[in-house]
Amino acid sequence: MVLLRASPGLVEACVPADRPQVLLEEAARYAERILVLDGCSDACALRKLQGIGVEPDLHIIATECGIAKGGMAEPQFDEIERLAGALLAVLRGERE
Repeated sequence: MVLLRASPGLVEACVPADRPQVLLEEAARYAERILVLDGCSDACALRKLQGIGVEPDLHIIATECGIAKGGMAEPQFDEIERLAGALLAVLRGERE
C-alpha cells in the first residue's frame, strides 16, 4: 500500500494472495506486469499464483531483504521502508 501512494502509476494494484481465486485470476488477466511479494522462502503467494497458471514477472522475498520473520507481529516502520525501497529498485530495474 505504501508503494501505491508513493509511486502512482508504477504500482496499480495490490491483491493479497489470500483473496478468492477468482479475484487473483481477474487481477492477473489485466496486469501488464506481476510482482509477487512473499514474506519468506515458503513462497506461499508465488505458489498460489502458479496454481492458477500464472508466472510472475518479478518475485521478492521479504526475509531476503533483511526483514525478520515475525509471524503475526505488526511490521516496524523501518522494515516497511526497507522493503518498499527494495521493491521500488526492482520495479525500476535497478536490481534483480
